[in-house]
Amino acid sequence: MGKITGVLIWLVALALAPFHLVDAQQAKKVSRIGILSSFSPPVGSGRRGPFRQGLSELGYVEGKNIVIESRYLEGNADRIQSLVAELVQLKVDVLVLSVYAAIRIAKQATNTIPIVMVTSQDPVATGLIDSLARPGANVTGLTLLTRELSGKRLELLKEVVPRKLSVGVLDEEANSPAVIFGHYEIAARALKIPIQSFHVNGPHPDFEGALQGAVKRGVNAVVSASTLLLLNYPKEIAEVAIKYRLPSMFEGSSWVNAGGLMSYAADGDYAWRRAAIYVDKILKGAKPADLPVEQPMKLEFVINLKTAKQIGLTIPPNVLVRADKVIK
Repeated sequence: MGKITGVLIWLVALALAPFHLVDAQQAKKVSRIGILSSFSPPVGSGRRGPFRQGLSELGYVEGKNIVIESRYLEGNADRIQSLVAELVQLKVDVLVLSVYAAIRIAKQATNTIPIVMVTSQDPVATGLIDSLARPGANVTGLTLLTRELSGKRLELLKEVVPRKLSVGVLDEEANSPAVIFGHYEIAARALKIPIQSFHVNGPHPDFEGALQGAVKRGVNAVVSASTLLLLNYPKEIAEVAIKYRLPSMFEGSSWVNAGGLMSYAADGDYAWRRAAIYVDKILKGAKPADLPVEQPMKLEFVINLKTAKQIGLTIPPNVLVRADKVIK
């Protein structure tokens, strides 16, 4: 009887061995996430803080069960093709991209690696996905709909500038500025606000010259586009705007933290934490084509009162009370 029991135990252990082996292999699996940042390394690392925080909250530890392969554009669009190719060749498990051109190039380069996007563009209108509900192919994630909020930014500027408003839109020459300016121009026409376009070029943009020229042409407030180049110079743009006493409006709160006057946009930190959830679902077997693309769930209006004081501007109480965050 003892021999039979021993044989049975041995047979059961033998039968279960493959399952234990699979569990051990799964426990040891380290997923690789490829990220292409538009920023320079020190800024880029900080900007992805909410994404890393989101992964950590989901149980991911760098070096233990995930490896993050980071690449940096440093404001240089010419690097997109090669850096996307580099990440694809690494055969990462998921690509996380925020630059529209990089998303499009990655989609053309691979139909097997899932792509999680955090994009300012409308991904349906630009042809990146089939629909928000069923994106199709290997792309999903979040759209911030940055351009669609252009009119609201102009409305807020109109409320805080005490004299007749004349707006200059700051963009970069290499970014097809007519596209971004077109959104603001349509909104400005409806609000009866005079509007002009001003450009800078890389690699050493002359913000001083651009805004000085804008002031000479009657501009008394500025909106800065969140382009690949300009994203790397929030402090410099804010400082020049302050120098010329220009109320400034931006397409993200990080600019206001750097000294800009106001921003109205989707909450970027919230979006990046949501991007971590998409990555988690994909690593657990979900297909990008089946994960609906999210539109902004949280919009954020930020005001910097220190900057307002520096340029001699009083923010009306009815505007101040609507701010989600006030920097004092």
